[in-house]
Amino acid sequence: MNKTIADLNKYLADKGLKITRQREAVAQVFFDTDGHISAEELYVKVSRSYPGVGLTTVYRTLKLLKEAGLAKERRFAEDSQGVFEKEDTARHHDHLICTRCGKIVEFKEPLIEKLQEEAAHRHGFSVEDHKMELYGLCNSCRTA
Repeated sequence: MNKTIADLNKYLADKGLKITRQREAVAQVFFDTDGHISAEELYVKVSRSYPGVGLTTVYRTLKLLKEAGLAKERRFAEDSQGVFEKEDTARHHDHLICTRCGKIVEFKEPLIEKLQEEAAHRHGFSVEDHKMELYGLCNSCRTA
């Protein structure tokens, strides 16, 4: 299910919060971005089209998107900055993370998903959610 500006606006209205052009601008750029993005990267993208939007507005809008269930924040290492991605429960995926350059690759592997379900079943578990992160070197870093 794709989340949209309308979903954010409904959440804001339900909470009695203002629907501003700046919030909508940040959210639209976020929704139009594929993959993971940091607040700072989002700020750079937003400021190209909306120079009046500040970094604080980006952080606050990302917080609202998380609260509304439209975004999730991920930290792929203890000391790493958070990156954000659209919350889309119908599009589950796992991650490959390069430990040198920080590149993140999303992937989906049906066989892994099946094996996880089988393992959970054998141990009497019903899987509600999971995340898999594989750390190593991407091809560029490995050959550099």
